[in-house]
Amino acid sequence: MQTDTRQTSPAATLAAFLRDRRTRLDPAAFGFSGRRRTPGLRREEVAQRANISPTWYTWLEQGRGGAPSADVLDRIAGSLMLTDLEREHLFILALGRPPEMRYRPAQGVSPRLQRLLESFDACPAFIKTATWDVLAWNRAAAVVLTDYGTLPPDQRNILRLVFGNPAIRAKQKDWEGMARHLVGAFRVDAARAGAVKEIADLVDELCRTSADFARFWNENDVYAPSEGVKRLQHPELGSVEMEYSAFAVDGRPDLGLLVYNPLDEQVKERIRALAGRRTAVASGG
Repeated sequence: MQTDTRQTSPAATLAAFLRDRRTRLDPAAFGFSGRRRTPGLRREEVAQRANISPTWYTWLEQGRGGAPSADVLDRIAGSLMLTDLEREHLFILALGRPPEMRYRPAQGVSPRLQRLLESFDACPAFIKTATWDVLAWNRAAAVVLTDYGTLPPDQRNILRLVFGNPAIRAKQKDWEGMARHLVGAFRVDAARAGAVKEIADLVDELCRTSADFARFWNENDVYAPSEGVKRLQHPELGSVEMEYSAFAVDGRPDLGLLVYNPLDEQVKERIRALAGRRTAVASGG
């Protein structure tokens, strides 16, 4: 039996997706009136909202007409009121790739993500933005890395801390190697998130205030921000060696999760003890 491959071709899949999303829209919400035989907007109304040819949009919904440009896809996505996930799916169907990232400043994290952070009771963990502002952290991070809660929100930036805080610099066993890698990973993160313009002021500030940052930034090196080893000489814990891994937060492309795993079990026990004592003091216990 011969299979009709037209129904499963990329053009047919794109066409079906466009038709489905169009029929879900309420015409009255967009100021369109009149009796309709089928639900949703008409094809010409979608084309009008997207400022494209009605004929060409009709061809797209019929599985023909060729691949649209990224600009046209963006306009169609806006016309159909697609979510970020739906917009990404539209680009993959039409062009075989996701769209370029559109950076949006993060406002905070959900209680679910904060509970996840606290589940790492002996592993420092935090959530950062694409511009490397720390939004949320756990008690282990406050003990081992930095007590971000004691800092004003605009000073919870990893680069500002590494290049401007002598106490943090003093804890690093190889500050120069760590800092150089950090700048290269920051460059990659910002580019991936489409935040190159958003980091311009921060980069200018750090180039003015830190000759080391300016030197590393001008080297134009890039490094994988996903994993590595961090070595500290901690004032309370002594020598600490931790593997770290970076994770994307599903549904939040503006955020990244970083988890540090101490390699010594005794160090983990001391982190738990310190975190517990700080919590007790903070609660008045």
